[in-house]
Amino acid sequence: MSVRIFIGVAWPYANGPLHMGHIAGCYLAADIFARYHRMLGNEVLMVSGSDAHGTPITVRAEQEGITPEQVLGRYHPQFLDTWQRLGITFDLFTTTHTENHQQVVQQVFSDLYGKGYIYPAVTLLAYCPGCQRFLPDRYVEGSCPHCGHERARGDQCDNCGRTLDPQELVEPRCILSGETPEFRESEHFFLKLSAFQEQLLEWVRPQTHWRANVSNSTTSFLEGGLKDRAITRDLSWGVPIPLEGYEDKRIYVWFEAVIGYLSAAMQWAQESGEPNKWEDFWKDPQTKSYYFIGKDNIPFHSIIWPAILMMYGHGLNLPYDVPANEFLSLENRKFSTSQNWALWVPDYLDRYDPDPLRYLLSINMPETGDTDFTWSEFVRRNNEELVATYGNLVNRVLSFTYRNFDGKIPTPGVLSEIDQQMIDTARASMEGVGDHLSHTRFKAAIAQAFSLAQETNRYLDTKAPWRSIKTDREDAATTLWNAIRVLNCLKIVLAPFLPFSSQNLHQFLGFTGQVEDESWDFDQAIASIKAGNPLREPKPLYTKLDPAVEARESQLLGGPVA
Repeated sequence: MSVRIFIGVAWPYANGPLHMGHIAGCYLAADIFARYHRMLGNEVLMVSGSDAHGTPITVRAEQEGITPEQVLGRYHPQFLDTWQRLGITFDLFTTTHTENHQQVVQQVFSDLYGKGYIYPAVTLLAYCPGCQRFLPDRYVEGSCPHCGHERARGDQCDNCGRTLDPQELVEPRCILSGETPEFRESEHFFLKLSAFQEQLLEWVRPQTHWRANVSNSTTSFLEGGLKDRAITRDLSWGVPIPLEGYEDKRIYVWFEAVIGYLSAAMQWAQESGEPNKWEDFWKDPQTKSYYFIGKDNIPFHSIIWPAILMMYGHGLNLPYDVPANEFLSLENRKFSTSQNWALWVPDYLDRYDPDPLRYLLSINMPETGDTDFTWSEFVRRNNEELVATYGNLVNRVLSFTYRNFDGKIPTPGVLSEIDQQMIDTARASMEGVGDHLSHTRFKAAIAQAFSLAQETNRYLDTKAPWRSIKTDREDAATTLWNAIRVLNCLKIVLAPFLPFSSQNLHQFLGFTGQVEDESWDFDQAIASIKAGNPLREPKPLYTKLDPAVEARESQLLGGPVA
């Protein structure tokens, strides 16, 4: 029976190009998950957008002497282009700088304010004498009071994941002037998180399907005690506070950005011509909501966003799962945009095909621990696994069949025991891959899919149709027909991971239309391979890379920042 799946994906700051760490952190996993569920016949809504109001955007604007809106106007279209070229299939990728988003955020703010969950209070905020202004939290850096990390920000420590306030930092400094900020009183609005500590704990503890890193960090955070947090700041860029007398302040990004999941669903429904359709994904308790994020965003999605939803009520669904990935490093160093130690996705896509990157980041996905990207591994896996294992399997089956059976799927004879075992293996593999994907185990899923490709290669080596065609043409025909059925199964199980090459294989097998419209149904997949149907002349699915790629690309790392 069809179910509804809501997928919310972390909102990237629109202050620079997307790099591979972003893709490995959440965007690829979300896309694989969405593609799988669509092929399964489920109703999927996947949304996200450019975070337009985050401090990194204002920092970039100040550095370049332009407006934050101009920064957004540069990078949001680039994001859309990147998603298309990489095959990331959002149903809507919007921005937080829309009238719709502002209205939804202000409505939630007003609702919580009316209930007493948002209240005004005087707080100490960082003020830079050199800049002569209050500083957004991310304009303040210092040492983390919990782990000692020297580059902790005023809102969070990337090293230990703790959320922070600027006054907690040891030896704080302004990132613009380098001066030590003063802490001055300013009136702001606070979110009454402390009132929901026990309710959140009662909700979190039964979530046994959550990944250990999410469950453990969330429970530890809650058991340590929740403090009320200021949700407004002295800013001119962002969502205005819907109350008189606060025109020089804005709703702070960590509160308003998560509301973007709701506002994006509403925008999608409006643009789809069914304004109330969003309610199917937010008010139907049978809908499962998944939030794909990086580990630095865990508390905002496992604590703060659920708390806001509990406060707001109105029958909105709480998250079902928050499958947060760990970090991806680059050649054993942390990604650093300031030092140009990054692999920019637009640059990659200008030089290479998207599927090899999707493959490497899938098989090396940082699900349970940090992983590393190296160009040597990229070249090796492309050549040994994509080209030599899977690509060679496809090419030798289809090329041999195309040459020896008039470009058509051959007519089989009676299946032998080994032929039937191959099909049984394919069925079990498709079931296993589906089970892994449904539980957000992407590395295990693609590993099992490639195990099927390896098993099919062994099957061909054993049956050796290139020999039997000389003495028993019917046996060779049976082997190839059977192998083509397995290829059609592989095409489907790998489509969420490798959509571009799966589409090519789909066409080589003589099908029309889009591979993503195929059903995740094993019996249907093998039944659609019919003797006599025409094939299309096959071409290699993947391109072998020259080992010199490793040296050339490695030399580009850490060069002058563009």
